[in-house]
Amino acid sequence: MFTKYGYSTLGAIVGFSFLLISISFLIHNSFIKFFIVFLSILFLGFSLYFFRDPDRKTPNRDNVIISPADGKILLVKNVFDHKFINGEAKQISIFMSPLNVHVNRIPVDGEVVYIKYYSGKYLAAFEDKASDENERAEFGISTKHGSILFTQVAGFIARRIVYSIKTGDSVKMGERFGMIKFGSRVDIIAPAFWEAKVIPGDKVKAGETILFEHTSNQ
Repeated sequence: MFTKYGYSTLGAIVGFSFLLISISFLIHNSFIKFFIVFLSILFLGFSLYFFRDPDRKTPNRDNVIISPADGKILLVKNVFDHKFINGEAKQISIFMSPLNVHVNRIPVDGEVVYIKYYSGKYLAAFEDKASDENERAEFGISTKHGSILFTQVAGFIARRIVYSIKTGDSVKMGERFGMIKFGSRVDIIAPAFWEAKVIPGDKVKAGETILFEHTSNQ
């Protein structure tokens, strides 16, 4: 299964690959012909792999926040969020390598009440300052347990953020909402009463892995 967010890119890549293969048949040098065909097939194969969109089993719980992205936990830290939560909070950041599934999913049930897009730099996604300086899109969700903020951050390779949600939308945990093309980062910020359930270095899956949990009445 391939993500709908990659159809246009996949179409262009397939067309370009077949064009190169067609051109190769006009070349008489066998080594160059083989090299062009090999690279075209390799590039096409990687692109099909990159835009895969596997099904996931989302937890049926209302006291957790799940991962919006596949990848590896970069950091877990306490922060003070001025943008949306306006208070003490916890941040978890996920690094998505080019080999990870790049379809992003909604981390919690609620209503989208805030979206803001920033043009910016293309620093390496694993750098901490990428959260504030890179191209990114921020999403704020109002939930029964307070406000949650998460951000798609473009990286050094990733040059396009794609999302299909808008303010006013009611969203469900685990729903697909977009992707970042070719290596990137996702940050999730939750109020301080949420307990982080992962540590740096953990590998997570979008729509499945629990990032935060709480047992309070907040």
